[in-house]
Amino acid sequence: MPTTVKMVDGLAERVYETLNYFLQEYYNSYGPKSYRWQYNFLCSAVKVEPKIKGNKVTASVYIDMESMDNYYNATGLQVAQWANQGLHGGMVTGVNSPRIWDDTISSTVSNGELLVLAAEYLKSHGIPVRH
Repeated sequence: MPTTVKMVDGLAERVYETLNYFLQEYYNSYGPKSYRWQYNFLCSAVKVEPKIKGNKVTASVYIDMESMDNYYNATGLQVAQWANQGLHGGMVTGVNSPRIWDDTISSTVSNGELLVLAAEYLKSHGIPVRH
């Protein structure tokens, strides 16, 4: 179980790093002229340490929408949804704005990267892995 906990923590860290990369790219894609960034969204990524429940180990990575409570006329949920559509303030204003969550999932889960990393980790710890 300790090997699995460390593996899950490493995989969650990879997702967390990727999410933070796309959050930074989102901010880089638009330079507002009429307002100042609050930076709450930039700092909203959260990684929860692995938890053991029965014979499973889980970890979570998410956007803390409650930390974005000072946006004018928008909830944290709306800000996150707009960002996942490549929108800034609900408008198309950025240049090549990433789709924050979709791009994170595409770059870690959908492309098989996490599966490859998991297999490599297990093999490096002497645990046989079949393809």
